[in-house]
Order: sequence, then C-alpha cells, then structure tokens
Amino acid sequence: MRNIEIEELGATPITRRKVEVVERKGLGHPDYICDSIMNQVSVNLCREYLDRFGVIMHHNIDKGMLVAGEVKTKFEGGVILKPMRIIFGDRATFEIGDETVDVNTIAIDSAKQWINENLRFVNSDSINYQVEIARGSAEITDIFKRKDSILGANDTSAAVGYAPMTPTESLVLETERFLNSRDFKKRFPESGEDIKVMGLREQNNLTLTIADPLIDRFIGSESEYFRKKDELTEEIKNYVIERTEFEPSIFLNTLDRQGRGMGGIYLTVTGTSAEDADSGQVGRGNRVNGIIPLNRPVSSEAAAGKNPVSHVGKIYNVLSHRIAKEIYFNVPDIKEVYVWLLSQIGEPIDQPKIAAAQVIMERGSLESIEKEVSDVIDRELSNIQEFCMELAYGKIPVC
Repeated sequence: MRNIEIEELGATPITRRKVEVVERKGLGHPDYICDSIMNQVSVNLCREYLDRFGVIMHHNIDKGMLVAGEVKTKFEGGVILKPMRIIFGDRATFEIGDETVDVNTIAIDSAKQWINENLRFVNSDSINYQVEIARGSAEITDIFKRKDSILGANDTSAAVGYAPMTPTESLVLETERFLNSRDFKKRFPESGEDIKVMGLREQNNLTLTIADPLIDRFIGSESEYFRKKDELTEEIKNYVIERTEFEPSIFLNTLDRQGRGMGGIYLTVTGTSAEDADSGQVGRGNRVNGIIPLNRPVSSEAAAGKNPVSHVGKIYNVLSHRIAKEIYFNVPDIKEVYVWLLSQIGEPIDQPKIAAAQVIMERGSLESIEKEVSDVIDRELSNIQEFCMELAYGKIPVC
C-alpha cells in the first residue's frame, strides 16, 4: 500500500489573486542552453547504455555551466573575440565489465548537436568544451547493480507539481515559443534566440517585459535598430491581444537609450547574451513545466541532466506535474491541485515516503473526490517504469 494523503487546501486560487508574476527564459538564454545541453547528454548516454548493455547505468550530468565569451558588435556584422566555454560536470559510468563508454565524446557531440539544431548563428565548433565528468561513488552506483525491477531512489528529495496553468502562465510560455518559432525567425531574422519574457498581472492588467537581442548583421544603423524594434513590438502586441482577455502592455528591450550608440541598443553577434554578457548554469532557468512561476511552490532540484531511472530530482519533479494534470482533467469539481512527492534514498521510486495531493475545490466536498484523486496517484506511480523510459528517450521536456 502506498502512503497517499489527500487534503483540501484553504487558499485563494492564483487566478483570483491581485498580483501574479511569471517568467520564461527562452531558447537562447544561457541558463536554458545549459539545461538543454546537459539533458541532451543524459538522453544520449541513456541510448548508448541501452543499445550496448540493455540497461541505463548511473549518471547525473546536472552540474553544467556556460562561461560567457567576448565579442565586438558592429552594424552589419561583428566579430567573436573570445569563444564561449561549456563545462560538463558531475558523474557517469565509464566502464561496464571490460567495455568502456566514451562519455567525454558523447558529452561534446551532444552539445554540438543541440547548438546546431537550435542556435542559428552560434558555431558549435568554435566553442571550448571542458569535460569534468567523473565516476560515481560506490554506494550510489551500486543501486544500479542490485537488479531490482524498479530502482531505489538515489536521493532523499521532494518535488511539487500543480495544475492547471493560469492564463498568464500559459501566455508567457506561448509568447516565447512564438518569438522563437521557425516561422517568426523566417519573417524577422534579426530577432535573436535569447528571449526572456517576464509577465506581471495586476488584477486584469497584464504587462510583458521582453528581452530580444537583435543580430548585428541584419542592422545597418541605430535608426534601423529602433525601427526594427518598433516592428517587433507591434508584432508581439498583436499576438498577445489575440490570446488574452487582459489589457496588455508590451515593453521590449527597456535598457535601450537612443543616441548612445552601441551602449544604448541590445545588439549581438550570435543572438545570445552568452557571447559576452551573461554566463549560464544548470538549475537557474525554467521549472520542468517551462516557466518560473513565482506565485507557486516549486522544488529547488534541477531536473535537467539527472538520470531518469533513479534520480527523483528528475523523476518526481516531472511526475508531480503529470499527476496534477491527470487529477485536474479527470476528477470533477477541482479548481486547482498541487501534488507533492517525497522519496527516501534507497527505497523504490514507485513507493515514495509520501504522495500527497492538496486540492482547492470549485464546488462540492473533498470526500466526494478523494478516492478518485487517490486512484490517479496510485495508477501513475504503478506506471512509473514506462514514464521513466519516456524521460530516458527525451520525449518529455524538462525546461
């Protein structure tokens, strides 16, 4: 029997609160780059382990960092003076029996693969790669040798997920994805990938403060920069107006100041501030549902790069959101639901120390839906092996 607890939460739903703040770090943000690359390393290691040995071996590639480089921007095209550096950290399995796994090459190739697919103006071959991945400790790696059908947790850790997303949360997420879509970049090639969207809802008024670095090769002068910026602002405003009932205000690149030359415009060579302005680190970006929801409880664990079969910092982070969605969409009369999962190191991941749901009712009583909520939690935990394989193959995004 699993330890499942259901309780009613005496709280005001987020949509009925006066103030809501939501952030999304986009595709080219240094923190997003780190999360995505390190998770790609994990996915590719999983494939290597499965293809060669039939099982996923111990690894956690969740201590990565991106060190910013140096550039000189210039109208119609600047130059890179010092390349970025990507540092891969933490642990992996390098040998199984007499066979070796080329972890370092897999890490670097994974980074190049992700960069080539996502950052149009970053040359993956020009980046410095520093691999500091080492072998895991004896006790942690032994979890993978115990031949249990469901592995024990390799940490004592807690996670929380929720449903549904609010209109503000969804809009912040969708706006960044729109600005980084292939269609948008085709129409506005000067728009960079390092887009950040900060959403503020004050009752029925919505403010989006957006950063979007323009790419210098497409800009011939300061006046052209501000003309392009106005075009982008209008495009964003039209997109947002069609998708919200709130009164929107759109602000783009608010650090800009006309008349200050390069010091007054957000111009880049590659489309990301990682070229010279901002370093990145795993775990500082979006939560696993793609946003930073400041009104919500969240886990401090970084999911990206952790192994998908024993590390609850990844498994429970993502699973708690999936369970919350299943509860919200399949159990009636619920306005909002939060799901908490807590592991004990060494205990099977399908048997958390506690699995708890906190619900805010739209109508009716807790007693009327308690069994249904418990059944959803129990069913999702029973299917945890299938869920873990979805994570292993990269079918579920974690940032």
